[in-house]
Amino acid sequence: MSYRLFLTFIFLCLTSSLLAQRTVSDAKIIYKMELPPEQLQMDAMLEGSTFTQYMRGPLSRIDMNFNIVHYTYLINSKEESLTTLIDQHGTKYLIRAGKEQYEKELKQYENIQFSDQPVTKNIAGYDCRKAIGTMPDGQTFEVFYATDLVPENKQYNRRFVNLKGIPLEFEIVTKTGAKTRVIATKVELFPIPASYFDVPKTGYKIVSQEELKNM
Repeated sequence: MSYRLFLTFIFLCLTSSLLAQRTVSDAKIIYKMELPPEQLQMDAMLEGSTFTQYMRGPLSRIDMNFNIVHYTYLINSKEESLTTLIDQHGTKYLIRAGKEQYEKELKQYENIQFSDQPVTKNIAGYDCRKAIGTMPDGQTFEVFYATDLVPENKQYNRRFVNLKGIPLEFEIVTKTGAKTRVIATKVELFPIPASYFDVPKTGYKIVSQEELKNM
């Protein structure tokens, strides 16, 4: 193979790789949650819990529905703010985290390191590569991310700010060390209405993190 043909071959390989990747600005990803057996034994109502991720530019929304309680996280990476909504049988609370708290948590997640593994699988129609995430305290968790889907906003889910693609299966480590597995069942890439990311102005009692802990 001549030098010129070799360069052409390399260029075509790189081009096809770049074309395969898609930078994602807007998305809705629905996941099912597989909770640890001990949690399900304590409360069978937790079975069928879901995790839904929404993205729109610098805006992000995460809905965690445990049936008995519903958590919503509204993240604005441009304003560096986080609002948490809790709905427990109609009792609703709203907790705001300002720029200082946002930056503190982001710094913590920025220290998570991911190492790729020689394992792949197809999830929700996308080829995914396995990676091991190592947290600052040494705890580890598994993640399978879609190599073809790259988030435009790296802070859409700060846990994965260092990951090279969008995770379609991952583990959440609880304070007790138990692991909940979250697996994508549907990926929808279409414009998400801006209203999905609005912070409610009524219907929620505004409390601080400390007040919530004391309840």
